[in-house]
Amino acid sequence: MRKGMGSKRFGVAVVAATAVLCGTPTAGAVFEPATCSDGWTSETVVEGVGNLENLDSDGAGGFYVTGLLDGYLAHVDADGQFHKPVTGLDHPAGVRVSGRSVYFLTGDGLAEAPGTLQRYDIDTGAVEVLLTGLNGPNGLLLLPDGDLLFTTIGVRGTPTGISRYRPSTGEYTETWSALPLSNGIALAPDGRSIFADDLTMRIYRIPLDAPGEHTVIAGAPRTLGMFDDMEATSDGTLFVADHLHGAVFQVDTATGAACAIISGLIKPGPTRNPPDGATSVRIDRDGTGWALYVTSMDGTLRRLTPPAGIDLTPADERRR
Repeated sequence: MRKGMGSKRFGVAVVAATAVLCGTPTAGAVFEPATCSDGWTSETVVEGVGNLENLDSDGAGGFYVTGLLDGYLAHVDADGQFHKPVTGLDHPAGVRVSGRSVYFLTGDGLAEAPGTLQRYDIDTGAVEVLLTGLNGPNGLLLLPDGDLLFTTIGVRGTPTGISRYRPSTGEYTETWSALPLSNGIALAPDGRSIFADDLTMRIYRIPLDAPGEHTVIAGAPRTLGMFDDMEATSDGTLFVADHLHGAVFQVDTATGAACAIISGLIKPGPTRNPPDGATSVRIDRDGTGWALYVTSMDGTLRRLTPPAGIDLTPADERRR
C-alpha cells in the first residue's frame, strides 16, 4: 500500500457506508450480497446480554466474550451459563485465551480514550494491565509462537496499524504492520501469514516475515461489507463477520469470491446505527464436528452448523 493512501480510502469507505445505512430501516437492506446459506442452521447459545463485540473458545466447550458498551469480559460455559468476571471496562474488544490466561483489549473505537491490553488470570481472578495508550485497539490474535497481534482503528493521532506484543518478555512493536485502520484479524492456514481487514472494506493477506507487504484478496468493490473479525479454515476458506448486512461472509481466499451464509444479525431498532451487526466469528467443536460461533451487536451468541460437505477444520492447528 502506498504511503498516505489510508486516510483517503478510509474517508471514501465511511461516506459510502453512511449513505447506505444512515436512516435506513433495520429491516430494509440494500446491496444484498450473494447468499450460500442452504443447509446452514442457526441456534442461540446465549441472548440478551448487551452488545457483544468479540469471543474466543475457553477450550472446554465454553467461550469468553466482551460486551462493548456494557464494559465487561464475560464467560459462557458449556451449559450456556453466563457470568461476568471482569466489569467496568472501557469499550472492550478483542479477546484471546492462552492456557489459563485471557488477553483482552479496551478502548475500541475511532476516537475513544486511549486503550489497553490486559490479562485476566482464570485461576485467581487477577487482572493485569500490560499496555496503555493504545490507539483504538480492536482485533486480537494469538500467534503460534505465543506473540499477540492486535489491530487499531483509532484516529487520535497517526494511525498505528497492526501492533505486536510478546507476553514472555514484554517486547512491544507499536507498528508491526502499517495497515491503517485495521479491524479483524486471523491466522492463515499456511501458518506463515495472516488475514486482516480494514475500514476501506478490503481483506488482505500479510506475511509474518514481511509485515510491510499487504496483498488484497477480497472486498470492495466486488463485495460490499463493513467487515469485522474473522477466522479461517484449513482449506483457506475465510469466515468474516459483517456490519453492513449483519452477515457472516464465506470468502474463497484464492479467488476473492464471497457469499453470505447468514444475514440480518442486526441490533433491533427503528433505524440503523452502525456498527450494529455481526462482530466476530470463531470455529469450535460441536460434538464430534465443527461449528461457527458468532457474536453480534444484538446481544446474541449463535452456533452456525454447516451442511454436509463443508469442512470447518480451523486453520490454526492449536484449535483442532
